[in-house]
Amino acid sequence: MNMAEIVIAVALMFFLLISLHEWGHFYFARRAGILVREFAIGFGPKLFSVKKGETRYTLRLLPIGGFVRMAGEDPETTEIQPGQTIAVRLKDNLVTRIYIDRLDERSDVLRGEVRSLDLEDELHIRLDADGDLQHLKVHPQALIVGRGQEIQIAPRDRQFAAKPVGKRAMAIFAGPLMNFALAFVLFGFTIQLTGVPDDSSDKILIHGVEANSPAEAVGLRKGDWIKSVDGQPVGGDVDAFIRMIAASGGQPMKWVVVRRGEELTLTVATGEDGKVGIYPGPEMRAASLGESLMFAGESFARWTGIIFDGFRKLVAGDIPIDQINGIVKTTEVTVQIAKTGFPNLVHWAAILSLYLGIFNLLPIPALDGSRLIFLGLEAVRGRPVDPKRESMVHFIGFAMLMLLVVFVTYNDIVSLVKK
Repeated sequence: MNMAEIVIAVALMFFLLISLHEWGHFYFARRAGILVREFAIGFGPKLFSVKKGETRYTLRLLPIGGFVRMAGEDPETTEIQPGQTIAVRLKDNLVTRIYIDRLDERSDVLRGEVRSLDLEDELHIRLDADGDLQHLKVHPQALIVGRGQEIQIAPRDRQFAAKPVGKRAMAIFAGPLMNFALAFVLFGFTIQLTGVPDDSSDKILIHGVEANSPAEAVGLRKGDWIKSVDGQPVGGDVDAFIRMIAASGGQPMKWVVVRRGEELTLTVATGEDGKVGIYPGPEMRAASLGESLMFAGESFARWTGIIFDGFRKLVAGDIPIDQINGIVKTTEVTVQIAKTGFPNLVHWAAILSLYLGIFNLLPIPALDGSRLIFLGLEAVRGRPVDPKRESMVHFIGFAMLMLLVVFVTYNDIVSLVKK
């Protein structure tokens, strides 16, 4: 891949990992009947925004995650108090829009003083229009318009907290679940792209050549069959071949490679790092569906263990906090992996998706794991934790996560500048 293709592929990869996670929340929230106000990729100021149906889809400045904002999770609608003057627009005898400012500029509206209202349960407004007291029913999708924005009301049965614990838990767990599903699919897709070793072959092929390496300098290419080194047949033992290179001591070697049936003799020497810059491997054959599923399962289990072991070492202090990679370092690593080929990028995307799913299930305030713990407590106690206390816990957790993001991003930039 050239650099333009790499940039596009890396951007699409991160977009896929984040958007699929948020789509999981979105889909199961909608399925539970919860009003989803916003589906956002990124945090911070909006770069792009479009509303479709009840949901506003936004792309935000900071590409460090995303969120799905559900009705009832946060203070959301503009407060309308008895005694306040408002204007309403009716359609089929139902209030469809409630205006709270610039009332003189509104046309085809009924204006009056609010005597009482209920926008969650009974959905009604008692409005005193110049001495004429009117009892108006409100449409369940009515909009409150004011201060340059439109906010749809959320009847209680459309709010997150009104749904059964099981449905709420599914809406939260669905984000990581989508990442796990994507990881499994991408692990299987990787083996479809690369194939599996052909046991009937005794050849070693070059599966990749590093840029600016000795191998690239002498013209070695992906797909070349390495037949012999210094007159000694290589065979199909990759480990033995690597030992042959190490035994050269940096001296030039005569390699015989076969390319499209033609033998080529090339002089190859290791670089300062003692390597020639190739990715050798056995001859491959196409993988069956069963082999792909088996590889996906094995990779999923193996990398899950590796990720948890990394968390264990971090908690134990075996990994200093200043060595945690942030978005900058992760992007740099991703670009380097993309340069080695599309299959490697797919495999790396599977690992990142699995990591994202596991990380979000950690019991850290503001993450999905913490929210599931609160739902678990509610199921055990038979009543929810005080929403204000839970919101405070998540707010503090989110603030701490943002501080950590700033810290690791600073370290990433410093290490990048020092190179």
